[in-house]
Amino acid sequence: MPGYGFPRKLRLTEPAQFKAVFSQANFKVSNRFFLILARHNSLETGRLGLVVGKKNLPKAFQRNRIKRLLRYSFRTNQSLLQGLDIVILARSNMSDQSNKQVSQNIEYLWPDLVKKAASKSHNPSNQK
Repeated sequence: MPGYGFPRKLRLTEPAQFKAVFSQANFKVSNRFFLILARHNSLETGRLGLVVGKKNLPKAFQRNRIKRLLRYSFRTNQSLLQGLDIVILARSNMSDQSNKQVSQNIEYLWPDLVKKAASKSHNPSNQK
């Protein structure tokens, strides 16, 4: 069972890493609140980057709450997300959503992402 920490090696930390995901995203999944962009990496672990802007969540405590919930969800699902660089963009104002609702919204997206990643990795003709 993997540890549920969030060390530096599990994060996208440099602008070039974010840019690579934005420009070369192999697949994406979304709902009303989140857009997830992802691409395969050459590592054994998945890495996460978060974009939670002031426009959608004006108060810092709101942005921090959403980022905390997203990191928790990533950590608990990291065994499914190996070999992916993932950027999650918060789309709309979800300050009125409970922690449970936010968590459910992101949890519904992971299976779709895993399914798309598996189909892309097994069928190289689909890759750009």
